[in-house]
Amino acid sequence: MSDGMNPLLVQNVAVPLQLKREKSITKLKALARYLGPAFIVSVAYIDPGNFATNISGGSNFNYTLIWVVLWSNLMAIFLQTLSAKLGIVTGVDLATQCGRIFSKPVNTLLWTVMLLAAIATYMAEFLGATLGFYLLFHIPLLLSGLLTIGVTFIIVYMQRFGQHVVERIVVTLVAVIGISYLIEVFLAKPDWTQVAYHTLIPSLGPNSVLVASGMLGATVMPHVIFLHSELVKVRRQSDDLEEAQRHFRMERVDIILAMNIAFLVNAAMVVVAASVFYSQGLPVDSIEDAHRSLTPLLGNLSSGAFGLALLASGLSSSTVGAMAGECMMKGFIGLDLPVNLRRIITLIPALVLLALGFNPMKILIISQVTLSFALPAAIIPLLLITGRKDIMGAMANRPLTNVVGAVIVSLILSLNALLLYLTFTT
Repeated sequence: MSDGMNPLLVQNVAVPLQLKREKSITKLKALARYLGPAFIVSVAYIDPGNFATNISGGSNFNYTLIWVVLWSNLMAIFLQTLSAKLGIVTGVDLATQCGRIFSKPVNTLLWTVMLLAAIATYMAEFLGATLGFYLLFHIPLLLSGLLTIGVTFIIVYMQRFGQHVVERIVVTLVAVIGISYLIEVFLAKPDWTQVAYHTLIPSLGPNSVLVASGMLGATVMPHVIFLHSELVKVRRQSDDLEEAQRHFRMERVDIILAMNIAFLVNAAMVVVAASVFYSQGLPVDSIEDAHRSLTPLLGNLSSGAFGLALLASGLSSSTVGAMAGECMMKGFIGLDLPVNLRRIITLIPALVLLALGFNPMKILIISQVTLSFALPAAIIPLLLITGRKDIMGAMANRPLTNVVGAVIVSLILSLNALLLYLTFTT
């Protein structure tokens, strides 16, 4: 060779590089097969309830509550990881495990609480999609509500073609939300030094406790704690411990990716509200006001992106709410109602309230308060069951996991109790 390179040396270098590249591609393909369940779950963490509380937090208290979004997300990651582990190890969802382990009166109570939670959840999520249609296309609220139910039924119906189909639809909707808020952040031009500071340094004033509690209550959602243990079953291949551990490692990557995207979207909501509304001295306490105010402040592109994000959030979270409702209604007491009847039970109350002329924001507040009551019915059974070696075997919770779980439960319940107190006394 004219350059003096030994062809054998070149070949010896090229072959290992090619093998490394092929191994990396193989690993990525293996990981891709497991991605999906956490993305469906993450939708509940960027639902219309989050829109309302994050906008209120940013517009009233500037960047100071971004840390609440971070810590709420860390708690959610912990709880979703336990739920996923339960489904992976046992092949049985949390609601069905409760039905097997607890007494009939306890399960009847859990079923009642979670049925109310499913209805309350759907109210908030249905409201978001309804407002999205209304704000984007000026469709009357009642007609928007009927349209939301129709689209939700179609997406959930896609499950008959496989869970992967629904996962792709939901991931697409999450991408729409993320891109919409990327546009919002770009237009808002926030103070990134302040954003970084308040993400890492907690601060809480007496006037911001209610909003901070609401941000937590809107983030940690009971229905997806049950749903995650159901969703991972599709990818479960055997009862083998080694296979379960491998599946769990993959699912943790899925959870970290999906939940951190949800964190970035929630943080972006607070950042945009602080940069646009707080800086102008405009405290905003409703989704409609936020949409209306964005046009004169940032232009049509911003208000359009906001409406599109809200619509995508409402449709995706309505779909997830309907799926969770089906899962929970069947598991506790073995009440195997027809699928469409289960969907109707969780969907119709929201439409009835809208038809009766209830204020959409009041419906949203009522739903969040109801979910505060429902949280213990999801978290406590999850910790009790995943801590049992006779059920979880070698993958039962370690003592440290149980301690962390107890601290999180205490904190969530305390803050939600405070939320309820302040809701009814202020």
